[in-house]
Amino acid sequence: MARRRNIAAAVGGWSARHRWSALLIWVGFVVAATLAGNAVGTRGMEPWEDDNGESRKAAMVLDAAGFPDVAGETVLIQARGSTAPADFRAVAEEVKEAVLATGLVEKVRTPYDAQEPSPISRDRRSALVTFDMKGEGKTAKERVQPVIDAVAGVQRAHPSLWVGQAGRASSGLTVGEVLDDDLIRAELLSIPLTFGILLAAFGALLAAVVPLVVAFTAYLGSIGLLALTSQLLHVDSATTNLMLLIGLAVGVDYSLFYIRREREERAKGRGRERALEIAAATSGRAVLISGVTVIVAMAGMFLTGNGIFIGFAQGTILVVLVAMIGSMTVLPAILSLIGDKIDARVVHGGVRRLTGRTWRRILGGREGGGRVWNAVLTAVLRRPVVSVLLAGGLLVGLAIPAFDLRTGEPGTSDVQGDHPIVETSRRIKGAFPGNKAPATIVLKADDVTAPYVLKEVRRLREMAIGTGEIDPAFFGVSANPDRTVGIIRLGLKGAGPSDEVSEHAVRTLRERVVPPTVGLVAETYVYGSVAGVMDFNTQLGRSVPLVFTFVLLLAFVLLLASFRSLVVAVTAIVLNLLSVAAAYGVLVMVFQYGWGENLLNFESTGSIVSWLPLFLFVILFGLSMDYHVFILSRIREAFDRGMPTEQAVTHGIRTTAGVVSSAAFIMVGVFAIFGTMSLLSFKEMGIGLAAAILIDATIVRAVLLPATMRLLGEANWYLPRWLGWLPTLEHGSGEDDAPGGPDDPDAVPAGRTTVTVG
Repeated sequence: MARRRNIAAAVGGWSARHRWSALLIWVGFVVAATLAGNAVGTRGMEPWEDDNGESRKAAMVLDAAGFPDVAGETVLIQARGSTAPADFRAVAEEVKEAVLATGLVEKVRTPYDAQEPSPISRDRRSALVTFDMKGEGKTAKERVQPVIDAVAGVQRAHPSLWVGQAGRASSGLTVGEVLDDDLIRAELLSIPLTFGILLAAFGALLAAVVPLVVAFTAYLGSIGLLALTSQLLHVDSATTNLMLLIGLAVGVDYSLFYIRREREERAKGRGRERALEIAAATSGRAVLISGVTVIVAMAGMFLTGNGIFIGFAQGTILVVLVAMIGSMTVLPAILSLIGDKIDARVVHGGVRRLTGRTWRRILGGREGGGRVWNAVLTAVLRRPVVSVLLAGGLLVGLAIPAFDLRTGEPGTSDVQGDHPIVETSRRIKGAFPGNKAPATIVLKADDVTAPYVLKEVRRLREMAIGTGEIDPAFFGVSANPDRTVGIIRLGLKGAGPSDEVSEHAVRTLRERVVPPTVGLVAETYVYGSVAGVMDFNTQLGRSVPLVFTFVLLLAFVLLLASFRSLVVAVTAIVLNLLSVAAAYGVLVMVFQYGWGENLLNFESTGSIVSWLPLFLFVILFGLSMDYHVFILSRIREAFDRGMPTEQAVTHGIRTTAGVVSSAAFIMVGVFAIFGTMSLLSFKEMGIGLAAAILIDATIVRAVLLPATMRLLGEANWYLPRWLGWLPTLEHGSGEDDAPGGPDDPDAVPAGRTTVTVG
């Protein structure tokens, strides 16, 4: 069968020959995308778009009914000792006067008001002052600081009491400030760290700078595109943070693969143009396959039907796509323009020789693997059965805790560290169970204030209290201006979201209380933070099999078509699943069991953030394909040039050891920085990604992959006869471009072909 032309080689060749045109097109694209994005702005999600199931329907009804978007705030007054002081009432009045004096609040309630008083605890040691922020709730965090300062003033005047504020606006402000500080620190650390690893890997200034330039411009361009696409598919505010994380890791990796191959070919004595052609045909093609595979994996998040995941999918696909295109187009142009100056040294003398020699000994240089990887590979190939059993056993051992994985919502515990608002939320939850996570029953009827509706509302309250799962101290009813939609608020017993008691109370309301009461006279939905988490988990549970099947099936098809081997595709899927399962196990041990609390400075909630497992699967499955595709491409390239499988595996692993190790160090370093953030969800994400990449680049790629390929031998290239119609794609650019050429010490006679069995 005739070989199909290598698209990556054609694109890279054109860019190298028309370098100024390629550069201008790239710069023009980045500038245009950035300007267009700034002009329209990134459109965030509507209030109901991050909800699911019944909660989503309730939120849509409330949004359409014109219910004001209110940010409620609560001030806790609590005795620090064992008895309640006599001046609770005076302090509550001070709080009321202080917050009203800011002119930013309304509807202030204290426990001592004649009508609709706010709660006071049963032990009389805790009291709440509640109020609403004026203006739109979603922007209230921008105005809440003077109110926080006013409450802090009351606290200073009464040191014997705890006087603290918590609520939507104050919590949003705290989380925003913590996240902004963490992201600035992450950016300040990740770029120098990446630059340092690149400098050590290449030993040259320009070679270290170019990948960062390509990755950062790709990130800027993709952010601009996201602003445009978000006009149709709205995104969560965390999407751009995720894009920076993925974009930096993927963009640098792709450039690293490309530059390392070009320098390797130049070191063999190739001319500049020929070296670029070979790099485009080999590493460029690997980048294309890897990029498409990553994009396919990310696309699986669209199938969840959840607004946050859809935004994540949108952002990650854009940044990977742009990084992939940049590596295939502008990178060859830059390398063609710079020429051999890419090797210009920045550090001279003994320091350069020492660091360069150490790096090459450990990780390998352009001539092949270093001493460490060579020693590991030699041992693995000598005893492949033992290697598979040991490495496989280790991964299975790491994966076992994953069977105990429990998901939940951290709530205010997401912000780790000493923050008054977080501590206040914890104290309120302890003193007033149900207050921080009430259930909201949404009613829709012709007139929710009609006598027959109000009669059922009273019956609902009586029946709900009779279940013993509702806190009778918390009950409120309100309606929109045209009286077509009403809401009933009930306090739930239990600890709130992800708590079994609170979740059982919601199920009781939905199944036993609402249907025979207000459900008879109105369209009803049970809403609230507890119900929202339950609906999210239900939606996620339904979509997980679909997402997993989609990602695995399409990745399998892509690998099968790329390498014309059923065994290679199946092996890649199995190894990736092992690495993801091991990462899940590490996540459970570190965060759910709390084994990493002291090291990482966090307090375990006994669960993993609910959105993280599916997110990690998609991201990790995509990113781990980077290394797998790159290594397999080099092995297949050697095999196609005539090497026996065992020799091709040895050559492929050794020649990619340095670049794969460098790329892995970059990813692990960037992800680990996110593991130091204050938000528990980001901490879990960073450590999960870092652990998975470390496992994947060491145990899987250095041990399991070569050992399994050694055991399988020629069967690695098995392709059923009925799949013989698959196109034969080039893995090189000519007979002398890969092992087997005149300057290759590993040369053997050419002529090896794919094993096709009927």
